[in-house]
Amino acid sequence: QVQLVESGGGLVQAGGSLRLSCTASNNIYTINHWTWYRQAPGNQRELVASILSNGGTNYADSVKGRFTISREKSKNTVYLQMNSLKPEDTAIYYCKGRLAWGDAWGQGTQVTVSS
Repeated sequence: QVQLVESGGGLVQAGGSLRLSCTASNNIYTINHWTWYRQAPGNQRELVASILSNGGTNYADSVKGRFTISREKSKNTVYLQMNSLKPEDTAIYYCKGRLAWGDAWGQGTQVTVSS
């Protein structure tokens, strides 16, 4: 069983920065393909950024140039560096790790950006 634990959310003013982390609870499986999603109230969950097994990255147009996804394999951890935050970035952020037998999800961390 692999559980993902997120941290780093909080309240920040517009223009500020936050770094989210998501760590696997154990190292029985090294996750190489990670994805961050977010869900704002009343909205569907949307993909924010992903990092693939080959190291390639993808971003939603709304966060390109502001957010950066990275991973630290030795710690089985993925990060989401969020800069120049906007009120519309307010949401619950979820990480997902692709395992050989399926996907694991984090519990979600709240990010609130005040104007």
